[in-house]
Amino acid sequence: MSKSPEHEGAQRFGGEFGPLRRPNTTGVSLSTFKTLVWVSNIGGLLLVVFALEFLFVEQKFGYGLAFLIAGVIVAMFPSNYEIRGMDDDAPSE
Repeated sequence: MSKSPEHEGAQRFGGEFGPLRRPNTTGVSLSTFKTLVWVSNIGGLLLVVFALEFLFVEQKFGYGLAFLIAGVIVAMFPSNYEIRGMDDDAPSE
């Protein structure tokens, strides 16, 4: 009694990217990916600076650790995206 889903596309945020991408979903363009990488790297570095400030200047270990973990997560965010047109089987123009 399994019922097939009504929508065959992505079922979660970022679900169209990654190893289980459905055939009817697309990735992001190269310029969008570059923008995501720059923004996330700068945001991650800023959060790491805050982490160092809290760890060494303010002596607040909890806040410092939280900012450090958040900085790593933000810096790794674009790794979830697949660049459109980078497939091996993409038709050449």
